[in-house]
Amino acid sequence: MRQSANRTISEGMQRYLSISAFDRFLKRTFDVVVSAVGLTALSWVILLSYVIASIDTGMNGFFVQTRIGKHGRPFPLIKIRTMRPICGHDTVVTTTHDPRITRIGGLLRKMKVDELPQLFNVLVGHMSFVGPRPDVPGFADCLEGDDRIILSVRPGITGPATLRFRDEERELAGQADPEEYNREVIYPEKVRLNKLYVRNYSFTQDIRYILATLFG
Repeated sequence: MRQSANRTISEGMQRYLSISAFDRFLKRTFDVVVSAVGLTALSWVILLSYVIASIDTGMNGFFVQTRIGKHGRPFPLIKIRTMRPICGHDTVVTTTHDPRITRIGGLLRKMKVDELPQLFNVLVGHMSFVGPRPDVPGFADCLEGDDRIILSVRPGITGPATLRFRDEERELAGQADPEEYNREVIYPEKVRLNKLYVRNYSFTQDIRYILATLFG
């Protein structure tokens, strides 16, 4: 089973490598240059958010979580901490009214400031600006067959599935069983959209996704 899965990842990578060398060069160069500029320009925002989050939650203001990256390899994703742990509430699904989210944390999430430390993940090569969102263990690493081509590219901060479900927390909040709805409805659709992204990759489309994220 593992050999078959690895073969599928390899086949997916071959599809990715069939993209022009120029497009691949553009994608990584864009990631490195823009993330470096972004970290330089926004370092004060990240530092200030870190201090505020540390005071607000009483914990380390940086939240580091293991996510699944390219080829199914785990990596540490970095965000600004916006939640306090609550005993007995350990679901990986987050909704709009999640009691773990602090008032200040909710504001940081609304402004997407909590995502800024991921610029470091992009700079070092864990992630790209555009691609499938990196999942926690138990999702992407459990994909089978052709679905595993998603793992042939770096995960991204934004992408087609991210834009489609930009109001995911609100959508989940309206469900009787958010975890089941995520598992049975949202996640399969994300997989479908991410497969289309990998199969039909273009750098121009990456730019469109970024613009839609910033100004959509």
